[in-house]
Amino acid sequence: MFEIRADDLSSEPTRELLKLHFANMHASSPPGAAFVLDLSGLRAPEITVWSAWEHGSILGIGALKMLDASTGEIKSMRTHPDHLRRGVAAALLEHIIAEARRRQLSRLSLETGSGDTFEPALKLYRTRGFANGAPFGDYRPSEFNQFLHLPL
Repeated sequence: MFEIRADDLSSEPTRELLKLHFANMHASSPPGAAFVLDLSGLRAPEITVWSAWEHGSILGIGALKMLDASTGEIKSMRTHPDHLRRGVAAALLEHIIAEARRRQLSRLSLETGSGDTFEPALKLYRTRGFANGAPFGDYRPSEFNQFLHLPL
């Protein structure tokens, strides 16, 4: 099985996967509607990034951003294209949910887009109990963006 570990964002495989994620989110979103963090944004002290690995290959990434003492936001979920449909995203999501519970958060939230590109992720989030809800933090509603929440 895969190993999930905290990632300091220094390895080339992690950086390459983040570049792919960043480019894909901008290509799949209308101008001004992609809120994906770049490498410097993911290095903020309130963000923890994890990556999944197997036999020296990166399988995926995911992050938890602390919004306040009781609320977290899921950021930068991405499975490497070579490892789709192997349960990587589900394992990372379960890891992040477990960490949020360990930190005694009362809610996890996320912002994502609409359309075919986002449907696999939306399905995963909804099967784990996330439901659509109001915008949070600095996000503003649009026809493209969706906001999901999971009470813990």
